[in-house]
Amino acid sequence: MIKKLLLLLLFCNTGFSQVVINEIDPDTNSTDVLEFIELKSVTPNMPLDGYVLVFYNASGTSPYSATLSYFTIDLDGYSTDVNGIIHFGNPQVSPTPGFLVPVATIQNGPDTVGLYLGNATDFPINTTAHASGLIDALAYSNSASTQPTALMTILGLVTCINENLNSAPASQSIQRKSDGTYEVKAPTPGRNNDGSGIVLTYLRLTTSASTLTEGQSLTITFTSTSVVTGSDLVINFTLNNGTFTAADYSGVISVTIPVGGTTGSTIITVLNDGTNDGDEEMKIVVGAVDPGYSLYNNNMIIRVNDVNFVTLPYGTPMNPTHGLCPSTRPLGYYDSLEGLSGTALKQAIQDIIANPAVVRAQNYGDVFEMLKSSDSNPENNNQVWLMYVERPSSKLNQQTGTSGAVGFWNREHIYCQSRGGFTDGTSNSADGIDVWLPTNANDILAGHADGHHIRAEDSPENSLRSERNFGVDYNGPAANQGSWHGDVARAIFYMAVRYNGLNVINGNPAQNPDGFIGDLATLLTWNMTDSSDDFEMNHNNVIYTWQQNRNPFVDHPDLADHIWGTKVGLPWSSTLSSPDFNELQVSMYPNPAKDVIAISGLKNEAKIEIFSMTGISVYQGNYKNNEKLSLNLALGVYMVKVVEDNKLAIKKLIIK
Repeated sequence: MIKKLLLLLLFCNTGFSQVVINEIDPDTNSTDVLEFIELKSVTPNMPLDGYVLVFYNASGTSPYSATLSYFTIDLDGYSTDVNGIIHFGNPQVSPTPGFLVPVATIQNGPDTVGLYLGNATDFPINTTAHASGLIDALAYSNSASTQPTALMTILGLVTCINENLNSAPASQSIQRKSDGTYEVKAPTPGRNNDGSGIVLTYLRLTTSASTLTEGQSLTITFTSTSVVTGSDLVINFTLNNGTFTAADYSGVISVTIPVGGTTGSTIITVLNDGTNDGDEEMKIVVGAVDPGYSLYNNNMIIRVNDVNFVTLPYGTPMNPTHGLCPSTRPLGYYDSLEGLSGTALKQAIQDIIANPAVVRAQNYGDVFEMLKSSDSNPENNNQVWLMYVERPSSKLNQQTGTSGAVGFWNREHIYCQSRGGFTDGTSNSADGIDVWLPTNANDILAGHADGHHIRAEDSPENSLRSERNFGVDYNGPAANQGSWHGDVARAIFYMAVRYNGLNVINGNPAQNPDGFIGDLATLLTWNMTDSSDDFEMNHNNVIYTWQQNRNPFVDHPDLADHIWGTKVGLPWSSTLSSPDFNELQVSMYPNPAKDVIAISGLKNEAKIEIFSMTGISVYQGNYKNNEKLSLNLALGVYMVKVVEDNKLAIKKLIIK
């Protein structure tokens, strides 16, 4: 983390509370490896269910006008100890924090942190600060003249304490005194700031791994901060968690630390049951420990990967295949498009994919279930494929808390919500494939949960993409191979036809007004260079089962050129359409022609077929490079289709 130069604490007592922010240390010897925040409750052993810590960034132009959240800690399941204390921080903080915060996460200021009644899901990344539900708050900087003014106003903070008071901010923390004021001194994580209370012996839970594969073993160790006296310390725990039960492991679920010792361990082996139950999570839950001991890092999750996963018969977007996942569109689904062009073609497509008598609108909660099938990793069905970052992730990594959380995946709107005007347009509570609402072309809110433009994505990368336009602003993470280029193009083309008021245009349009996204020129190129593959066809097929409509631009990618590109004005015909845009580079001459043409640029024998503009085949045969091909065609315009080694070229031919 880039360190901010100033750190000053500003505090305003928000009134009597059962729990307050007791200590914070965001600046630790220029390395940010000992950051922590501590809470204190009036009553000991107080459950913290229903509370959430929210960290706000006050960076921006003077007087630090930014007021957006950057990190949250949901406190459900945590409790304070016998002294009313609990702290959360980096792994190197001692004693071990109740919740591990990644190194260099807590920003150094001028910033604020608030304690609220609520959940992390109420505060996705970049939530604007507010005082609703606020229980307690701190604002910090290290100069009396530099304050997060905008945040202070919103959160009602008026009292200031300089954390640099002793000229040692890197080795001291901000601590609340019993009278509600603050002082700056050496950190006291996990203890009362005034040294009072019961002196606890801390137990630390560690494991030999955080991820296992069926058949592997795990060592679970407990370490005491002081030697055990009197009698052996027996620590019992459970591992069951949802579908992970006692049948899934072997070993003793108890650890003994003998008198005179400080550590004990046990080995647990995860069993291979021979069936694909999907990836699971073991949860180490320690029961009551002897009085005088405090265990902070309880409820530890260990991922268990199933070795019996299923592979699918087609490739990933990084290793694409074609023709192994056939389209499930009904016979005649696109018949009404034959021979149409321009506006009439676009309207006919909308009549199919927004037909209110057929098409169904699902809700946003159902999208996770859609994606687990539509975006399943072909190499391991217990994973989803993440589009922009071009890698898989376990389906168990589904984001349930703060948007942008590292290690999780979420639902990426390719036609972003802020541009589409359908932000939070549907319920986030899943109700299944059989519960749906009618929809039509004007039902813009249905775009919030339209699976044809939503993909599984790495949460941080999703946040980085935000509402940026493709090509002219956003091109994915560094070194990505662009395996998703055509997918996003065809998703946006679908949205621009499915919903009235949505448009795809050239350039880098601003967010407002709603309904415009770019860049059209880039997307038309991506549609050609990254062809529709089996992975994308599976996505299309799965969403069709939910919504009863398809993405025509996946089934027939050349439709985009007929509406926005080089074939505008030309009638569309399914016989001239190909889902494979591995473009064959050839030249045809002369053109216009009378009765003979030739084609150059071929390496091998090709197949050639000529169609009238109404889609009727008038010639077909094999062809070798630069041969003269004699034709007996009536005057008019024709389309010449050339196929060589699964590559395609379509040329317009004029016969005079």
